[in-house]
Amino acid sequence: MEVEGKPVSYSSQVDNVRNPSSHVCVTGLQKTETSDKSSGIWPRPLALTWALMLLLLTGLLHWARMAMPVCVVTMAQQFGWSKTESGLVLGSFYWGYCFTQVLGGHASDKIGGEIVLLLSTCSWAIVTSITPLLADVGPPLITMMLARFLLGVLQGVHYPSLTSVCAQRVVEGERGFMMSTLSCGCYLGMLMVGGVGSVMLEWYGWQSVFYGPGLLSALWVFCIWKCLLRGPIITFGSLWSIPVSASQVKPMKNAWLHLFKQPCVWAMVFAHLCYSSTYFTLMSWLPTFFKETYPHAKGWVFNVIPWFMAIPSSMFGGTISDHLIREGFETVTIRKTMQFCSMGLANVFTVLLCKTTVFFHALVLVSASIGLSTFHNSGVAVNVHDLAPSCAGALYGIMNTCAAFTGLLMVYISGYLIEVTGSWETVFILLSLVNFIGITVFIIFGEAKRVDQKDQSQVIEV
Repeated sequence: MEVEGKPVSYSSQVDNVRNPSSHVCVTGLQKTETSDKSSGIWPRPLALTWALMLLLLTGLLHWARMAMPVCVVTMAQQFGWSKTESGLVLGSFYWGYCFTQVLGGHASDKIGGEIVLLLSTCSWAIVTSITPLLADVGPPLITMMLARFLLGVLQGVHYPSLTSVCAQRVVEGERGFMMSTLSCGCYLGMLMVGGVGSVMLEWYGWQSVFYGPGLLSALWVFCIWKCLLRGPIITFGSLWSIPVSASQVKPMKNAWLHLFKQPCVWAMVFAHLCYSSTYFTLMSWLPTFFKETYPHAKGWVFNVIPWFMAIPSSMFGGTISDHLIREGFETVTIRKTMQFCSMGLANVFTVLLCKTTVFFHALVLVSASIGLSTFHNSGVAVNVHDLAPSCAGALYGIMNTCAAFTGLLMVYISGYLIEVTGSWETVFILLSLVNFIGITVFIIFGEAKRVDQKDQSQVIEV
């Protein structure tokens, strides 16, 4: 899962208190923000309203993103696509997705994340809605690849914008709750497209699966613009004149060259790439796997149950990891343990998936694999806050950009292998191998101490 904003780790919070020279004092910041109405901080009721709306938006975003993987089998039959051509269509999303991660975060910091989300959502809602129409205006393979590419470009700003919104509009003590809530939007979206989308596909055709999220997202844009943003007049000229909120703190000067000389940084980035590429591949090809291997199985079953299990699993992983750190366990040990569950134990169930011929057994194995993979949210995804709290957003954006490239490559290679070998076992073994290499590198070189300053004597480790 291009998943993407996570709760701030306990160790980074302690760093804030112990190392005030490199961070704004949390207590002082909260006092200023709550007392100054011009700071841009949302009051609690408004923050909860935005949290629910952004959770819904993230769900709709993933419905739109996963509409093509759910429909690709039906579309391939209609348009005569091979597995390789289907892989090209599915992978085109990541070509666009990788280009706007850093740009989205920068624009959100400058003009406000909610404005960027409003404009991007309006844009990708239109692209999603007209995708079925594009199939009739040109060669379906070319037009669908173009539609997926544009969708990736427009959705690439989403998670950086969420991070920026949290930093600018939510008080320090509540940002962890906000981001942990929004991280469940990915799985909510999978439930939407797996449940409602599968029923729509069966009853009304593949076109309806695209119309659904497109229209609902357009309705979300109207509600936000009219009710929460109070209908401001948005022009390109006014966008760049919007002042940055007073609560936004300029990031400290970071020694980026020094940062990327650290083995632990590269280990984190590499593990994230391995995880993301395998996760994106599973999201893209699992509907096809079940459709071809178990043709009599109901789509809403195998498209819903694994992602339904992912929600409590993700929240359990975050809760238990924070609890263990508060109990005194080393942060680096917890990060590696969580990532081992995500990329190591999940591999066991992925490999076993090759050996079963019973639908129920396959469903259980996929659910276990996806459920364990969510522990990534408490491992590498949070490790970025441990290593570089002063530039976590930018560093995570770079990681996600690279992950989009590897995701594109893996989705295409998987389609090619399926077509050439005629076996899903080859793909699952490849994904397991990639995960094994990634977790091995992270366990050997991973750390959980700050490395975003040249003068490490200024850093007090937890």
